[in-house]
Amino acid sequence: MTTVRTLLERKGRAIFSVEPQAAVLDAIRLMAEHHVGALIVMRGAALEGIVSERDYARKVILRGRSSADTPVRDIMSSPVLTVSLETSVEQCMQLMTDRHVRHLPVIEGGRVVGMVSIGDLVKAVIAEQRQQIEQLESYIHS
Repeated sequence: MTTVRTLLERKGRAIFSVEPQAAVLDAIRLMAEHHVGALIVMRGAALEGIVSERDYARKVILRGRSSADTPVRDIMSSPVLTVSLETSVEQCMQLMTDRHVRHLPVIEGGRVVGMVSIGDLVKAVIAEQRQQIEQLESYIHS
């Protein structure tokens, strides 16, 4: 069973974050620059929330707000659903499905150490299935 620890070892532990008082426009630029769909909102080392493209679309665009004048704290999701390094891929997928989220910050010792997305989880499941298929084919041919 693949864990978040294994996932982060493969993809890296890069953390892209923004402060709560930052303008939403700056957050969207940062997401575009790093090709990610969400940012962790941090005040110093403290996790405050998470802001996603979905938050932007629903809480800025659809409400006719200004991206340059709206602070991230006004649209971020908080409290944040988090996982640990020992959480399984299956548990993450269940959490995402049940809570309708696409990103989960990873916490270890009270600190943010990474983030996993639904895309990361799908890739992990596909890789695991591919490996199982190869093992079964090898078994059948031997």
